[in-house]
Amino acid sequence: MGHHHHHHHGHSTTGKIKTAFFLNLAFTIIELIGGLLTNSMAILSDALHDLGDSLSLGLAWFLQKFSNKEHSEHFSFGYRRFSLLAALINSVVLIAGSIFILTEAVPRLMNPEQPNAQGMIALSILGILVNGAAVFRLSGGSSMNQKVMTWHLLEDVLGWVAVLIVSIVMVFFDVPILDPIASIGITLFILYNVIQNLIQTMRLFLEGVPGGVNLEEIINKMNAIPQVISSHHTHLWSLDGENHAFSTHIVVAENATKKDVCDAKSQVTDILKSIQLEHVTIEVEYEDDPCALKK
Repeated sequence: MGHHHHHHHGHSTTGKIKTAFFLNLAFTIIELIGGLLTNSMAILSDALHDLGDSLSLGLAWFLQKFSNKEHSEHFSFGYRRFSLLAALINSVVLIAGSIFILTEAVPRLMNPEQPNAQGMIALSILGILVNGAAVFRLSGGSSMNQKVMTWHLLEDVLGWVAVLIVSIVMVFFDVPILDPIASIGITLFILYNVIQNLIQTMRLFLEGVPGGVNLEEIINKMNAIPQVISSHHTHLWSLDGENHAFSTHIVVAENATKKDVCDAKSQVTDILKSIQLEHVTIEVEYEDDPCALKK
């Protein structure tokens, strides 16, 4: 039975999420006031999205911190899945926020109001700088939680670029309808990505095989090991989208020696080397000793 532990990256992730959270929260407050003052639906839609992101980042920071705790008698795998819970809640918050924005922006298409374009330009430049700094702080994360957060903030940067373009056009041309169009465009883009993330997070919650790993190939390689007659009850699942767990039963000949068993286990471990595994369990059975579990 082998165990591999990787705990070093969790704490740096927590620090990064904390910085991004405070950056985002301060800016969201500026943005909500700015959106109301400039009468811009596009800025308010970004503000609401940023508010969702701030809540998400706060929750992610708290749960990421929690997920670094060692295992306990109640959570034998540790608290890693709590960061997955954050990713799930964040996705739901953003979907709800996006639907609300659409209900506000769509009526404005029929009756567009003229926003303050110069104010929008100033806010969008600030938005690009602040969100850009937060993306830079979070980039390169490998946990599902950090990936979801980076996506949110990257979308914000792109959203602000769109607002900047729209507001520059509105300074020179009288086209107030561009504001709700930008708002709807930003929101639909956000929705598409959040739903993709939600599907991925649900897959992990339902203990699906992690993406990019071919379980059948692993099973075939194990069965090709000279000492292994067959294998069964092979499971691979993810704790948090980053650290995975694996268990299998391998059957060896009834006259297999201790060396044969050790060689077989060592070869199974080699096959699994490319996967970031937190827990590995290899159960060895002899051919004449039937498995206690149903196959």
